[in-house]
Amino acid sequence: MTRTWSAILFDLDGTITDSAPAITSSLARTFALLGRPVPSDHDLLAYVGPPLHSAFQEYAGMTVEAAAEAAVVYRSEYRGAAALDTAIYPGVSGLLERIHEAGIPLALATSKPELTAIDILTHFDLARFFTVMVGASADDSRATKADIVTEALRRLSENGADVSTPVLVGDRHHDVDGATANNLPAILVEWGYGSPAEATDATAIVHSTDMLGKLLLG
Repeated sequence: MTRTWSAILFDLDGTITDSAPAITSSLARTFALLGRPVPSDHDLLAYVGPPLHSAFQEYAGMTVEAAAEAAVVYRSEYRGAAALDTAIYPGVSGLLERIHEAGIPLALATSKPELTAIDILTHFDLARFFTVMVGASADDSRATKADIVTEALRRLSENGADVSTPVLVGDRHHDVDGATANNLPAILVEWGYGSPAEATDATAIVHSTDMLGKLLLG
């Protein structure tokens, strides 16, 4: 695996932030407000990371229309202080700073709504390390991980970054799928919310930020 990356894309939930408490509590309120049975805390963890509409359809068996309605309710619950009930994984802030200081353009590529993701990175003083920050669009026209990665690469290029040899860092198979659709290698981190089975098609798997740093910076 090459260690000379022209740009690095990072997922957010499960990669930079341990955001499960904020997401699962907001999801529990969403199911209650919709009059649906509230899944267990364990089952709600499956929703952390994937595109929201897809998660509601896959894990709750909702129709496309019901998933769209649930997404609206969820987003009204997951905002402001509720979205900030999260933490940065140990070592990640330092790694992002080292990448920034090395002059490698950084992009956020998350399935979380873009404005919420920017608010979270700004709150934790990490936004300054990123050249671009891309998430799901408010109108859901950009919702799949593949589309989000495509947009991140477009914005990087628009900002003068070299996108000839980019790499994506994430924690779920959705990250691998989004990277593959854009011909990017994907590195999965073990501290996130994915299972070992989700890493089957990943280019590499890392268990620590030190190991990730060696793959990204040499």
